[in-house]
Amino acid sequence: MSDRASATAIDAGMTVNEVIRTYPSSISVFNQLGIDACCGGNASVAEATRRDGVDLGSLLARLDAITAVAGSTS
Repeated sequence: MSDRASATAIDAGMTVNEVIRTYPSSISVFNQLGIDACCGGNASVAEATRRDGVDLGSLLARLDAITAVAGSTS
């Protein structure tokens, strides 16, 4: 079970700002999905998806794809 948890670099409890700070390229995902990453950036990823009507699982999958690319280039 710990392997599955460690496979996801971004969790729903992180704030939008934390995700963007850690993975700057993630801002494009937030923008494409209409998630407010400016004024609403202090919200958790889970809260932002509820607020902006975005499926949490879909967002996390897209963000995980970015972290996989970022991890392979380091």
